[in-house]
Amino acid sequence: MIHRTPHPLRLLLPALAVLVAGCSDDAAERRRALGDAPGFADLMRVADADRGGRLFGRCAACHTIERGAGDRNGPGLFGVMGRPIAGNSRRFGYTTALRSVGGTWTPERMDVWLGAPTVMVPGTSMTFSGMPDPLDRADLIAFLQM
Repeated sequence: MIHRTPHPLRLLLPALAVLVAGCSDDAAERRRALGDAPGFADLMRVADADRGGRLFGRCAACHTIERGAGDRNGPGLFGVMGRPIAGNSRRFGYTTALRSVGGTWTPERMDVWLGAPTVMVPGTSMTFSGMPDPLDRADLIAFLQM
């Protein structure tokens, strides 16, 4: 009788499955708790800034978030919430379309912007097509508010 030693990966798979399950995103659970048609305030109540920080990775190709980090293809976003729209960076060349919006970045306005930038501001140079999931947007906004 030949006795084979199990492949090391075969021994690791059960432990890996437990580890991944313990680190899984709770977004599905939060969605169930919200019900069928949550409003923006409901979404912000359950928003997860840590998850929003992970989602910011989608933005990091064009934006920085650290104080003093400067601009990339898009303006630096440190402290953007509560600041004037098209006014977070003195050095960035905002489009006339975005400068004409006026007002400040509130969570509600940021939600609309993140949902579809070119719908909110036709003529913007932002190439990001939008973030369709309202819970993802709430998480990202919670991160931006930190």
